Amino acid sequence: MKDFKCKRCGECCKGESTISLSEEDIKNIASYLGLSEKEFLFQYTVKKFPNRIEMKVKDGHCIFFDPKTKMCKIHPVKPKMCKNWPLIPAIINDKTNFEIVKNFCKGLRELSWEDLKNLKILRNTP
Repeated sequence: MKDFKCKRCGECCKGESTISLSEEDIKNIASYLGLSEKEFLFQYTVKKFPNRIEMKVKDGHCIFFDPKTKMCKIHPVKPKMCKNWPLIPAIINDKTNFEIVKNFCKGLRELSWEDLKNLKILRNTP
């Protein structure tokens, strides 16, 4: 059985409007950085729409993407969406979405949609 393995290509950290932050994400990241929530929001985020807060983008990637290591600078506390990516319900429940995301994720390129449905990590999730 095939399994998903991140290839550290950085494509998932690329683009605008990709990372929306929850209140829990904001608290965790601010604490990790030793900042107040207000300082974190001012330095590292942008407000989009009335209730959407997103990470700033630098050189086309999330501000916390390290281009040298191709890793997240806040990996231990990265947002929930980032922790789950690319194994999100939108691609697990819809083959068309899977095929779209597969074009950008080198780790998914080795899997078929059927392989995805059988991943150990998904079978062990409630």
